[in-house]
Amino acid sequence: MFNTVPHRISELESMQNYPKSLDYKGSLELLTRPKISIVGTRRPNPYTRSITYELAKKLSISGIVVVSGAAAGVDTIAHQGAGTENTIAVLPSGIEIRYPKANAELIASIEKNGLTLSQFEPTFEARTWSFVVRNEIVVALGECLIVAEADIGSGSMRSVQYALEMGKQIYVLPHRIRESEGTHQLLAQGKAAAIENIDDFVAYISKKTLNTILDTPFLAFCRTFPSYEEVMLKFPREIFEAELSGIVDVRNGRVVIV
Repeated sequence: MFNTVPHRISELESMQNYPKSLDYKGSLELLTRPKISIVGTRRPNPYTRSITYELAKKLSISGIVVVSGAAAGVDTIAHQGAGTENTIAVLPSGIEIRYPKANAELIASIEKNGLTLSQFEPTFEARTWSFVVRNEIVVALGECLIVAEADIGSGSMRSVQYALEMGKQIYVLPHRIRESEGTHQLLAQGKAAAIENIDDFVAYISKKTLNTILDTPFLAFCRTFPSYEEVMLKFPREIFEAELSGIVDVRNGRVVIV
């Protein structure tokens, strides 16, 4: 049994096109809490598996919901590390299809204890293009994006493009030379920051997400990735002061919080 999300989700306003509808199973309460997105390869190396699990677990303990796509590899580890009661799985298939089949038990547990979401017809079977569409929601829901491991040209790197377009901060795990060349490229181009110490990172993110909870109406609106014109109409005085103080920046006609 599933339901349709009865209201618009503010984080998804940053998408190019808001989903026509969103079906869900589980608790919508998770959408009201601080969230971080984790993506990565379906074939992570042992180092990535270990660090991703530890990172997701410690983020969960700190009160942050982990968002991922229920795929094999990094997605699975992120959901497991967070615990099914503290994770959101965005599906590439309809809400009635537990894909991939290897993760059917995990997805069933998330349905019961956490939250699954799908923008597709209930019995829609996953297609190559639907993974890319799914990734945009995964990225939009999170305060920031963590890429655990990725090759150049992979689906995870498409998620990175979404994050850049939405003005979200991107973090990656540091890898050895010739491993995870996609994340190496992001670091070399200055598009991501490396997570050098898990405990320090979790402490920093926890403090940052607490600030999100305590947002003023102006900052909460800015987190929806609005156009500069939209902010000017709603908060003309606040946007002027925030620009002067460096709290917000305007990128490609959109207002982002620095």
